[in-house]
Amino acid sequence: MSLAHVGYDRRPLGEFLQSRRARLDPSDCGFPAGRRRTPGLRREEVAQLAGVSVTWYTWLEQGREIQVSTQTLEGIARALRLDRAEREHLFLLAQGRPPAMAEWRPREVTAALQRMLDGLAYSPAYIRTKRWDIVGWNRAVALTFADYGAMAPHERNSIRLVFTHPAWRTLMVDWEADAKKALAIFRADFARAGNDPRFLELVDELDRLSPEFHQWWPRHDVRNHGEGVKAVRHPKVGLMLLEYTAFIVESDPDLRMVVYTPAPGSDTAGKIARLVDGD
Repeated sequence: MSLAHVGYDRRPLGEFLQSRRARLDPSDCGFPAGRRRTPGLRREEVAQLAGVSVTWYTWLEQGREIQVSTQTLEGIARALRLDRAEREHLFLLAQGRPPAMAEWRPREVTAALQRMLDGLAYSPAYIRTKRWDIVGWNRAVALTFADYGAMAPHERNSIRLVFTHPAWRTLMVDWEADAKKALAIFRADFARAGNDPRFLELVDELDRLSPEFHQWWPRHDVRNHGEGVKAVRHPKVGLMLLEYTAFIVESDPDLRMVVYTPAPGSDTAGKIARLVDGD
């Protein structure tokens, strides 16, 4: 069903498309500049670049009740040279939902993000991608959970560590409950990835390596990111109760920062301090 049939206002979509084509230089897009009544590209030029008919594109800008496929929106995004934020905005206006995860590219933690991690001296924290690859961490999390810096890059993956790292089973007081919860969140991210080959490769690997993953993956349990409490039995300081919260990194929505803080009423704060300060 077209979103227009349920009262969806397409005028903002048309206004957005017009504003994006108005900013483009025709000569940069392979068209003669010449004399033009209005700045930017003409509708027929955008249609040509996007591989759609002029009539269809005109109707889209006019807010007509037409179906808009993901493939067509991707073509329009490329034709209008939209950046990541603009592409997401286009999909939200046209389909009422964000696009599927963009094609994979290596993620980097900026110096500012790393300083933020390091500033959380007594709060274990790390940054991971939507595939759950860990790309940044602080000293507190390395001392509490694992030294990610000592691992090979392909091993620095949260869901992989949960299901294949022997120390994780010892560390987690209730490994099965935590593993099922993590898998349900990962499953939701997997669905958003839209059959990303790197996700599929990871799932295939875990299906071979972990009997539990093999058993639980077909259940299709899903849950959202959020907050929770994790009980950890650390070999040096004993039982710790940690609250965790996940945050989207606004500068790169494909990244999430996960921060652990001592649970209220527990003696975890002192134990983290002992680990960090070396006492």
